[in-house]
Amino acid sequence: MATAGRTLPLLADGFVDLVLGSRCVGCGRPGRPCCPACREAVRACAEEAGPHWPTPCPAGLVPPYAVGEYGGLLRALVLAHKERRVLALARPLGELLAGSVAVAAASAPGPVVLVPVPSRASTVRRRGHDPMLAMTRVAAGLLGPEVQVGRVLRLRPGVVDQAGLDAAGRAVNLAGSMTAPAAGVRRLARRCPRAHVVVCDDVLTTGATVREAQRALEAAGVPVHAAAVVAATRRRTRAPSAGGPPT
Repeated sequence: MATAGRTLPLLADGFVDLVLGSRCVGCGRPGRPCCPACREAVRACAEEAGPHWPTPCPAGLVPPYAVGEYGGLLRALVLAHKERRVLALARPLGELLAGSVAVAAASAPGPVVLVPVPSRASTVRRRGHDPMLAMTRVAAGLLGPEVQVGRVLRLRPGVVDQAGLDAAGRAVNLAGSMTAPAAGVRRLARRCPRAHVVVCDDVLTTGATVREAQRALEAAGVPVHAAAVVAATRRRTRAPSAGGPPT
């Protein structure tokens, strides 16, 4: 029976590869976009979430949490979901984000609202989906009824693609780029009046994006408890505690 249990997923993966030509984005194995072995690796990563701070750290940044370094399997999952529209990866990425959220919210029990970092409307149209919103919804569903998604942030016109920009360039590009419209904030306050807010993104690089999201929410009167991401770039260093960035 144990052998049969292992054989069935292999047969299913072979069928998927035969019909759809799919391969695992992590290891290249024919079959599902994320094979059973890589799914187990995802689950293991989700359990390793902890605080990761930018170096240097934007002033006033709330504690940011990630499951690991932006490389290998984590990088492959993020890029395939975001740029190649492998929609099935929203589930494993949502599991990873849920791991970061769980640790971020551990110090503040009670209702939690996940606020995804917004994407440009033109980018969403080009990609055909909103990857950050999708994985945030998966994370909320996995974490239970006390965790909800609050889509309250919007991007102002004029923000360019962050790729290739250094820390200073990212900060300038994003300064004042986000807003939290009053109507959305009022709806959030009515729906979750005492919830802890966690800003969610896929990758933490310089911290400029999360800091701008935090600024926009706080300017609208919404306190931010923490930030949660799937992965942090190699420049990140693990902080000794969630109380502040490493010195």
